[in-house]
Amino acid sequence: MTRITALFFTALMAGSLALSSPARALSEQQELIDKSVITIEKMSARDDIKDHVRKYLREARGVFVIPALIKGAFIIGGEGGTGVLMAKGGGNQWSYPAFYTMGAASFGLQAGGQVSETILIIMTAKGLTSILDNKVKLGGDLSAAVGPYGVGVEGSTTTAVGADIITYSIGKGAFLGGSVEGAVIEHRDAMNYEYYNDTTATPKAILLDGKFNNPQADRIRQVMSGVSAKPVQ
Repeated sequence: MTRITALFFTALMAGSLALSSPARALSEQQELIDKSVITIEKMSARDDIKDHVRKYLREARGVFVIPALIKGAFIIGGEGGTGVLMAKGGGNQWSYPAFYTMGAASFGLQAGGQVSETILIIMTAKGLTSILDNKVKLGGDLSAAVGPYGVGVEGSTTTAVGADIITYSIGKGAFLGGSVEGAVIEHRDAMNYEYYNDTTATPKAILLDGKFNNPQADRIRQVMSGVSAKPVQ
């Protein structure tokens, strides 16, 4: 990545983090969790995607929710945002969240900006393990596809079959698709340490080992269990 691209990406990520003032009543982490709850509820209730989102969440190994994915461009473009990663265990029980960031840079003649709510539904054990173990690139280390939407042929035909990750994005009330090819996902250690008040709070210890908890994150776990529950016959 060139120095110019690196500077752009750094500025973009700084802008996304600046959405929360240091003088806030809620911690940055708790604000992300609370906004992620809204994103999950919104996507699982939208008529054009709710059936697909709920179906994939029932089959998922995990989910990465980014309540504000910021995309900006002027010749050199990029997108980035911070969100919460959760893993699903037995009995449809979801883990406490770990904090991650996702970003990408692009080149070409382009201009404009956009903020979207995005969820990445992690469908495979490989997908979850890779994100936990490393800084991963979507489309390189892991396969990612835009999830289907709507009904009929358009809704049932998708390249998502066999993908490690299925993505959905919405912005300004519209379904955007959610392509994240080339994006890099990386853990935010300092945010995890601060939220769980322990420097051993690694993503694996939080998500898989269940060694840490924070009662303020109970609501997002309950919401995830609700939207991923099997429908009543």
